[in-house]
Amino acid sequence: MEHPFFLYNTLSRNKEQFIPIAAPHVGLYVCGPTVYGDAHLGHARPAITFDILFRYLTHLGYKVRYVRNITDVGHLEADADDGEDKVAKKARLEQLEPMEVVQYYLTRYRHAMESLNVLPPSIEPMASGHIIEQIQLVEEILQAGYAYESKGSVYFDVEKFNKDFGYGILSGRNIEDMIANTRTLDGQDEKRNPLDFALWKCAKPEHLMHWPAPWSEGFPGWHCECTAMGRKYLGENFDIHGGGMDLVFPHHECEIAQATAAQGHQMVRYWMHNNMITIEGKKMGKSLGNFITLDQFFTGDHPKLTQAYSPMTIRFFILGAHYRGTVDFSNEALQAANKGLVRLLDANDQLDKLTTSSKSSYDIASIATQCAEAMNDDLNTPIVIATLFDAAKLINRLRNGEEQISQEDLDELKRIYRLYLFDILGMKDERVSGSTGTEAYKGAVNLLLDIRQTAKSQKDWATSDKIRNALTELGFTIKDTKEGAEWQLNE
Repeated sequence: MEHPFFLYNTLSRNKEQFIPIAAPHVGLYVCGPTVYGDAHLGHARPAITFDILFRYLTHLGYKVRYVRNITDVGHLEADADDGEDKVAKKARLEQLEPMEVVQYYLTRYRHAMESLNVLPPSIEPMASGHIIEQIQLVEEILQAGYAYESKGSVYFDVEKFNKDFGYGILSGRNIEDMIANTRTLDGQDEKRNPLDFALWKCAKPEHLMHWPAPWSEGFPGWHCECTAMGRKYLGENFDIHGGGMDLVFPHHECEIAQATAAQGHQMVRYWMHNNMITIEGKKMGKSLGNFITLDQFFTGDHPKLTQAYSPMTIRFFILGAHYRGTVDFSNEALQAANKGLVRLLDANDQLDKLTTSSKSSYDIASIATQCAEAMNDDLNTPIVIATLFDAAKLINRLRNGEEQISQEDLDELKRIYRLYLFDILGMKDERVSGSTGTEAYKGAVNLLLDIRQTAKSQKDWATSDKIRNALTELGFTIKDTKEGAEWQLNE
């Protein structure tokens, strides 16, 4: 590739040039949601982060197989090895079958992702649909000697694995420190060591979801699903595994241990993690009860929200920070994101109204260079957005006659601006809702402004003012120019 693409690898703690195992094919696995409640802002961040990666890799010419799983079994409360399954608990409280809970929230999750213009993954496997693969993985780890059976459950032997391969390479945790700081909890007497984690759990009589296995009627441990499904769809070696930073330990650390124990080496070359969304400085999450669902953002129906925010405002807000930095929610930040997005969309509208000259007074190629350099530097979307703002200023100067542009450069400016704003950043113009009525809607406003223009030319100031005032009251800004009236709908 002419310009190398660098990604931050959590495993090496460095930015590394991305070189696929089998170019042009790229294998990408991302941990998806546990579907027992509505998606919140914290779920939007990894979905948008890895959507940007998916879009950019595709733009670079790679053929990406993007696998994003759905956890519908085995994820116990507090991410522990004992306790109630999160999905099953919701089912018990609502007196539903667990898969009714899964279906309901999965449908809502997909709808929310579509609203955010997150592209669907190539494959969206569910944990409950891959029990056989998970049992096979557990059998391989047992045969390799890195797991043991206890009272119908199977646990991973962390201490033995650590002696042979080293445990903690992703998180940088030291096993001796972890042992010293881990107390044995009630109900964990089945384990040889409190650090050991469940590969298979024997189901108690009240447990709603269970399957037959060689060891017991039970269910897989939470960490097994991603190792089993990643291997099934992407092979024993694949390029990128992504997820939220909160998954580095224990989830991804355990995934590395499982894969290494089963096949002698771990599967993944580049580990990528997005940082958290915070609210008043604390991580936003279901377990903390401080989350705002995406639907609440879209409707404004939450005490911490001063107004409703559109899906594209949410997307733009998240992309305004680098994916490895924290993003703190505030109404002020979302309002600023909304204003910024409207500025970029307004500039895009102006692109089709610009007049050309014989030569250009601005180096258009520099915009493309800056955007590409930013994306190649670990998906630096804030720099891309800053460059688009500079381009928007240029568009306004061109409109006002303060700069000149040739037809060739104008075509290139349109291509670059729209490529990065719409194709790579994945923004949509939501200012007119609904695609079917968009042209009719625009046509109706333009018709009113044509009638107003006729009234003005006939010195019928009463009609002219009446149309302008009515449109202003409805939330439009009307600007009279030499070429005629221009309008936009205020957010």
